[in-house]
Amino acid sequence: MRTADTVAAQSPPTRPGRAARVGVPTFALPHDSAQATARTGRPARGPGPTVPAAASTGVAELLRGPVRQARVLLSVPAAVYLSVTTPQGTDVVGVLTSDAARLPLGLVLSRPSNGRPLVSVPSGAPATVGAGRLTVGDLTVSAAAWWDPRPKLPGATPSLLPEGVRTLRTTLYGDGPHSSFTLPGLPGGPSGPLAALRGAVRRADLDAALRTATRLVGLGPGLTPAGDDVLAGTVAGLVLLGHPAAERFGAGVHALAAGRTTELSRALLKHAAAGRVSGEFAAVVRGLVGHGALEPAIATLLTTGSTSGRAMALGLCTAIDLAERTTRVR
Repeated sequence: MRTADTVAAQSPPTRPGRAARVGVPTFALPHDSAQATARTGRPARGPGPTVPAAASTGVAELLRGPVRQARVLLSVPAAVYLSVTTPQGTDVVGVLTSDAARLPLGLVLSRPSNGRPLVSVPSGAPATVGAGRLTVGDLTVSAAAWWDPRPKLPGATPSLLPEGVRTLRTTLYGDGPHSSFTLPGLPGGPSGPLAALRGAVRRADLDAALRTATRLVGLGPGLTPAGDDVLAGTVAGLVLLGHPAAERFGAGVHALAAGRTTELSRALLKHAAAGRVSGEFAAVVRGLVGHGALEPAIATLLTTGSTSGRAMALGLCTAIDLAERTTRVR
């Protein structure tokens, strides 16, 4: 892997405003944490300069911890994903270009993928993560600023704007019934898993919805199968809406994912269970409570990945429906 272009790579990583131009809300690294990293994490001289990035607080513990060996899961022009073994199990962290989806496990660079800040490295290639840095090939990325992947919402159980919910549903389903919604790679029809999930929602049966997860986990092609994306959207939606069963539902889905889906997808389900989501998903949730423009946020989410954005949106609609039906005062 080669580093970002010479100008970007050699810019001082602490120059004011550098990380903020990544395009996500950031905040400064706490002073004491920066000092601790400086004392304990000075890396050996590497083959290239260090590139600053805005890091998700969802991987702060991993980045600030001791230097650990990692391996490349996948390398594409817009992202490199690493698998890291920790005492708690396997974790995943990514280096993302500025035009990639803002996943809650990522360090976001200031350059888009067409600027070629990342060059493909083979799966299984060695890397290191820790002491405030990530190194893979010739690229070393430092956490120069931080962004929070859990959207700030008004209260523990925020109220959604009814017109916003209608807009989301109409954009996703159109004029057709919810049961007619399909996703590439997932079986359709009345016996399919999406229909089973809709049936559980209609009955306000959270346990049945969780049982449906056994049919959705790992279902579909790709590094994040569509079935997992539906579940991630549902889990995150329940958590962010403050549903009383959100923790149990999220833990159940994450447990089901062990050994049944990809490492990246299981890591994203874990983040979803903590309410940590992509920047695109967070923008939709904020729009639903009146904190931002909703329609552009929905349009952006739906174009994320080949099916991921639509699947996540379906999961969010599922969470909204479950919350309405299972917490409604009778």
